[in-house]
Amino acid sequence: MVFPFKSLEDFKVEITQDHELLRSAVRDFAENILAKYVEIGEKELDIPLEVKQKAKEIGLYGLFARQDLGGQGADYLSLLTATEEMARIWPSFSTFLLINWMFIYALSRFGNEELKKKYVTPVANGDKVAAFAVTEPVAGSDVAGIKTTAKKLDSEYVINGRKIFITNGDIADYYLIAARTSPPDPKARWKGISMLVVEKDAVKPVSRIETTGLKSSHTAEILLEDVKTPAENLLGEEGNGFKYAVSSFDFARTIVASQALGIGQAALEKMINYSLQRTAFEKKLAEFQLVQTKVSESLADLEVARLITYWAGTLFKNGKENEYTVAASLAKFISTESAERIILRAMSVYGGYGVTTSTGLERMLRDLQIMKTYEGTNDIQRISAARFLYNKFIGYKV
Repeated sequence: MVFPFKSLEDFKVEITQDHELLRSAVRDFAENILAKYVEIGEKELDIPLEVKQKAKEIGLYGLFARQDLGGQGADYLSLLTATEEMARIWPSFSTFLLINWMFIYALSRFGNEELKKKYVTPVANGDKVAAFAVTEPVAGSDVAGIKTTAKKLDSEYVINGRKIFITNGDIADYYLIAARTSPPDPKARWKGISMLVVEKDAVKPVSRIETTGLKSSHTAEILLEDVKTPAENLLGEEGNGFKYAVSSFDFARTIVASQALGIGQAALEKMINYSLQRTAFEKKLAEFQLVQTKVSESLADLEVARLITYWAGTLFKNGKENEYTVAASLAKFISTESAERIILRAMSVYGGYGVTTSTGLERMLRDLQIMKTYEGTNDIQRISAARFLYNKFIGYKV
């Protein structure tokens, strides 16, 4: 039985040798480059330019972008593979790239060729940094509730509003901003939202927001006061911005799941290595059945999460949008919560050392709390998966 999906053919993971070659290359980058900068980056709340430059040299910025736009032309599964390896070492850096990839995806899918050439190419080349600005002080999970407005005057839009929790918000060169171009329809609140590209000179970062985790990731509040952007910077059609934003969040959701995979993998490795190094009562910790149970449960959590994440990625790659939307929601809350359980088990195996900062486990736990929240909270994902199942697969409106 494959309900609610149509066929057993929907349940597959299409990993190839190319993905394995990419994984190996990104792991080498992560272990030999990223690892050197994690401690200083987290302390200084920034990603050093040397890291960004190296990522640029190996093509990570434009991994998903078309080759004629300066990218590598890789598929969606490549993003998951690369993200898992980067997050295993430094989740903050993978978040920096995630937002750039969201920008590239939105413009590549919904923008015209002029917009793509003007804005996708510099981001794909690593010459410019992008931000995705939807969330507001009064509108987080409720995207349709945004208050920012964009009024068209002659050949430009004038934008007014405030955005919060914007990753790369204080360092971006380009912002993809969601704003209301017409009042909401009481019967369809999502209507009337548009998305526009705005360049940094017009945007005023209000403050950088200190977060519990992902310390090197720039999270900021930005102010838009009579910000002007050319009418040709409108993404797609006016009034369809809600659909573009939701599609972009769907795109990012499974990448967040792969971030959690990387963290879970790192925590499992630490747990196993420590159990083979530490002794108690004249035996290695690995010889105790309680530790063995924690290891096996963690391995199960990790591999179940990995399978559902790459399954969701395969659905996306094959254009199975309805199936992917459900699978992506499942992947996000399963992967992030599985990784959290693995970390907590690892902490218990470490004993007293598990609550120190030197192991890196507490940083992993802090980073995960943000992953459980951004790109759609885990609570919202549970609701979204159920509603989408009822609406799209059963035909019952909830």
